[in-house]
Amino acid sequence: MEEKRTEELNHILEGMKPSQINHYLRENSSEMRDEKKSFYYFFKDTLAKKRIRLSDVYVTANVSESYGGQIIRMEKHTKNRDLIIRLCIGGHFTWHETSRALKLYGLNELYSRNPRDVCIICALNDRIFDPYRINTLLLEEGQSLLAMDEA
Repeated sequence: MEEKRTEELNHILEGMKPSQINHYLRENSSEMRDEKKSFYYFFKDTLAKKRIRLSDVYVTANVSESYGGQIIRMEKHTKNRDLIIRLCIGGHFTWHETSRALKLYGLNELYSRNPRDVCIICALNDRIFDPYRINTLLLEEGQSLLAMDEA
């Protein structure tokens, strides 16, 4: 069965009453996203659009395939914001895609008032998708480096 377009679901919702929610959710259960997996869906969809392989993301992010996969699939949770940023760098995510990924993961987005984040934003805007080059830029600007460990 083909997935319904969001616009189609939006059209169904127009004018819908609260008493109809249960019916809508039952009829469209296969269309609903698991909020716990929203990071996973976004990450995978973004990689697919860019035609980037997960194995390449793991190499660039300096993370093992097994651990990186657990983080992306949300089987394990990390508080290491730099790890998510490195995974996004490996996926050639834009500034906005990286911020969205961080937000969906439950971490702070890249913030234009944070000098360290400004360096990362500028690197992403310049399509620098190498964590080591970004660390060089951070070092030049006197900012803390991206942590390159897994946890």
